[in-house]
Amino acid sequence: MNQKWGRENRIDIAKRTLIQSVDSLRGVPNLEIALRVYGHQSPITATYQDCEDTKLEAPFASNNHDFIINKIKSIRAKGTTPIARSLEASASDFPDKNSRNIIILITDGIEACDDEPCVIADKLRAKGISISPFVIGLGLDMSYLNHFDCYGNYKAAEDAEAFQTVLKNVINVALVNTTVQINLNTIHKTPLETDVTMFLYEAGTKNLLYTFTHTLNEKGLPDTLIIDPNKQYDLIVNTLPMRSKMGIKLKKYTHNTIEVDTPQGYIEVEHRTKPKYSVVETRVIEHGKSTTLNAQKIGTTQKYIVGKYDVEIFTLPRRYATVDVEQSATTKVYVDAPGTLNLNALTPVTGQIFERMSDGTIQWVCNLREDVTSDRWDLQPGNYLLVYRKLKLKSASYTQEREFTIFSNKSISINL
Repeated sequence: MNQKWGRENRIDIAKRTLIQSVDSLRGVPNLEIALRVYGHQSPITATYQDCEDTKLEAPFASNNHDFIINKIKSIRAKGTTPIARSLEASASDFPDKNSRNIIILITDGIEACDDEPCVIADKLRAKGISISPFVIGLGLDMSYLNHFDCYGNYKAAEDAEAFQTVLKNVINVALVNTTVQINLNTIHKTPLETDVTMFLYEAGTKNLLYTFTHTLNEKGLPDTLIIDPNKQYDLIVNTLPMRSKMGIKLKKYTHNTIEVDTPQGYIEVEHRTKPKYSVVETRVIEHGKSTTLNAQKIGTTQKYIVGKYDVEIFTLPRRYATVDVEQSATTKVYVDAPGTLNLNALTPVTGQIFERMSDGTIQWVCNLREDVTSDRWDLQPGNYLLVYRKLKLKSASYTQEREFTIFSNKSISINL
């Protein structure tokens, strides 16, 4: 700990950062803290290291922040690194074994005295003591990381700034105990919607801080999250369409619930009869809007926010549907299987295909290709009018018409 981090000794940076962290814990309800230190009483020599050099410098108590801060100021790094014995001794430091007991281990070295500190860690867990070590990784051979994994969650800090950030995060998780659940509510205001990606941005910015895939726990309730309570957030829920909640402030030291209305149902697009060919997509739009919300293939089911949608089906000719998505229900959009028109001509022709609508109107479908003498069109069932002229004949009087009907999964051929 006496090695340099920049211009300062590592021990001095660690002490200053730890003092700031202890000071930040003032006012946290139902929290008692203690300080155990090792390697600070007996100097290590070339022939001797004191593996019993571990001491509870400040017992657990309420409002003992000043006492602990003064102890931290007096610490000097002298001796060895008896991690296992310090952990074992810490088991008797806790006054109440039924409380939520947490150890945060700060070290810049690996175990120097005992071969199996993991055995001690397992014993502590069996007593209900949770170990959440914070390991200062600067100067450590990274191959030693597996040693720290057996204690708990290893956190590396390569410099003073990283140490401050990671220690702050560890304390927020282990001690401050600010938790969050995000309720994705149905139309009945029950938090049963789930399995969607959520983004938490720093409020008012594009700085993405957290990404979560929402889930329900084994009790069917939204999962509990731990995020930094010192920031404000903008929440984006990536439903179709997206839902958001801006300027979220968390209340420290308690469980926060964020409510977002995301009632959802399904749109399923399928063929009325199985087609022999043709793969078709649809364009789903919020009713009354023009922006494409989703391109959904026929034969698939997709979840959408409850509401009204326009569906444009990319058949030839286009088909359209307006549907209502209801809570947890599946709304089906049926598409007729197409039939096939085969056109053959002795010489190239120019012309267009029209559909005769049930109200008597005639609507354009497509133009004929002028560079071929045979072509194929997959068309929706219906009545059609073909208007054409041989390309080489330069008089409109040579225009001809052909009426034809298309049936699902049937083919017809027209020779021009």
